[in-house]
Amino acid sequence: MPVVNEIDVNALHNTIDAVQATPALGQVTFAVDGSWQGGCRLDARTGTLTQGGEQDEKRVAKYTMSSDEPAALLGTDTAVSPAEYLLQALAGCYTVTIATLAASQGIELGSVRLELEGDVDLRGFLGIAPAIRPGLGQVRVRVHAEAPGATREQLEELIALVENRSPIRDTLVNPVGVVTTLA
Repeated sequence: MPVVNEIDVNALHNTIDAVQATPALGQVTFAVDGSWQGGCRLDARTGTLTQGGEQDEKRVAKYTMSSDEPAALLGTDTAVSPAEYLLQALAGCYTVTIATLAASQGIELGSVRLELEGDVDLRGFLGIAPAIRPGLGQVRVRVHAEAPGATREQLEELIALVENRSPIRDTLVNPVGVVTTLA
């Protein structure tokens, strides 16, 4: 059973084969349930993971996430800001995608470090300038990757492939329907 970058390559190929044979297995739903804690604070827990229409009963762990804003942005700076979580989500997804794609290509990684920045113009959020969007205007990702057996060209091709395959990056760069209802 070859393992590259702590990724079981056989399991990866088995997953690819299973989703090719049964496309419904490729349909995954993540869930989070959050409650306001006053001010700008939220505590949330991971919910049920659903794959192919079936709840994953093997995933019993529930993880808690808290968010707040820095004091300069009206929060109490008791937790990670939602914008930082967004950058973390992208960094985490890039890491999964880099490690998995590198493993599938037989590239052994020595190290990977990501630096991310995202810019927000508060005039959009505060309603001061309605023409300015309230979201991030740009996200910059700097990838530091070392793979002793790979050339720079191979790493550049890997990062280009990551940009095309990262689900979180795709979510950020393409319109996504977000349906909000009042329960």
